[in-house]
Amino acid sequence: MTDEKFAVEKSDTEWRSLLSAEQFRVLREHGTERAGTSPLNYEKRTGVYHCAACGQPLFESSTKYESGSGWPSFFRPLPNAVATTTDRSHGMTRVEVHCGNCGGHLGHVFDDGPQPTGQRYCMNGLSLKFEPK
Repeated sequence: MTDEKFAVEKSDTEWRSLLSAEQFRVLREHGTERAGTSPLNYEKRTGVYHCAACGQPLFESSTKYESGSGWPSFFRPLPNAVATTTDRSHGMTRVEVHCGNCGGHLGHVFDDGPQPTGQRYCMNGLSLKFEPK
């Protein structure tokens, strides 16, 4: 995790009691789910995607699109919902996206998305909870 302070902070023991083992691996240990495994790839209903750890609203369904990456992708987060850090793991430099409320790892953002932003927020489905409207 980053050295930032977040509104929601819990010990690893507390997070483990709230999350599945796979969610903990992704959200708290910066893991990645296998491409194409999230049911949220196929979610088409109107609603809001929230952080699976703390419930923070992150993305409106109107910003979701099919990127072909195998992970749920969005072109814009909700205002002040996410924060970013530089990720230099795996021999490359990427921009990590985490929940602005609890610091949970969500995925990465790339500059190859559609207009109007040109960004692709490539998110782990395990990091998200969808709430239909």
